Amino acid sequence: MDPHLCISQALELAAQALCLSNPNPRVGCVITTADGALLSEGFTQQAGGPHAEVVALRSAAAAGLDVRGATAYVTLEPCSHQGRTGPCCDALIQAGIRRVVASIADPNPLVSGQGFERLRAAGVEVEVGPGAAASRELNLGFFSRMQRGLPWVRMKAATSLDGFTALPNGASQWITSPEARADGHAWRARACAVLTGIGTVLADDPRMDVRDAPAPRQPHLAIADSRLQTPAHARLFDVPDRKVFIYAGAHADTAGADALRARGAEIVFAPERDGHIDLHWVVKDLARQRSVNELHVEAGARLNGALLQAGLVDELLLYQAPTLLGAGLGLAQWGPLDELSQAMPLEFHAVERIGPDLRIVARGKGRADF
Repeated sequence: MDPHLCISQALELAAQALCLSNPNPRVGCVITTADGALLSEGFTQQAGGPHAEVVALRSAAAAGLDVRGATAYVTLEPCSHQGRTGPCCDALIQAGIRRVVASIADPNPLVSGQGFERLRAAGVEVEVGPGAAASRELNLGFFSRMQRGLPWVRMKAATSLDGFTALPNGASQWITSPEARADGHAWRARACAVLTGIGTVLADDPRMDVRDAPAPRQPHLAIADSRLQTPAHARLFDVPDRKVFIYAGAHADTAGADALRARGAEIVFAPERDGHIDLHWVVKDLARQRSVNELHVEAGARLNGALLQAGLVDELLLYQAPTLLGAGLGLAQWGPLDELSQAMPLEFHAVERIGPDLRIVARGKGRADF
């Protein structure tokens, strides 16, 4: 097989871990003979499960195939540390892999070149670079957490063509199509956690889970709730197998805290800034203490505006319906600005039709340059 085709195939495998491997990176592995015949392949499983290289090695062994002298194509540097699983570089060495072609170095400081060093020290030929941009893009949240100490923050909203998220009376179901809503759930599924605000919880009583797309795991839920008003009977607690983090302020009313904890909530008291919880602190905590790579924001105009004004949003995921409302609620409350030069600069990253609607992915200029 052509080396570039092998890496492309490994990247397609890595994409199958998109909603599965969090908080670990999405990695694919293809193993071929020295002359390019396919032996086995694999992608990283759920946290605590085998990584892509081990899946591929086990697949070859199960088929009775000898991988000694073979080439492994992987989309990220094989890990070199003992976590919930053993070092992948050691597994490759012990299996007799002769050559490793990897897309990009692992940004995790526990690895960061050490996997390559260990492979080379064992006599394994190492090539780095093919597919680097695609692998980094697939794992942008993981790179962000490792290199910035922050998750990649993606804010999602559905609007009319004139930019309204709801009618003046708050009615918003449904501005966009079923196809757009299902696509939005697919993006929700790939996140480590969803962030919303107490206003949304009280107004809509949402479950904030993934229902309209395949979901091998439910993303965790974080709630910005400075006064600790989340009701213990809220439907968001009815979603099994996910964690709920409620970020409260120092002056929160803790009378209902025990009832919330009984429903499985973890209450995190955040410092305050200007009378509100410090969103910078919250976002950092989600990365550093909760291992959140991608943070998916679905909130109301107040929290959206606060996050945008704080400079914490990396990417906007907008679904725009071909309809005009004339008046209504906006995407975010921030500003007003005095000059156009004060506007927030964005770049269109991708624009695509989803059913009758448009999906726009726009990024802050330079946000991915870390």
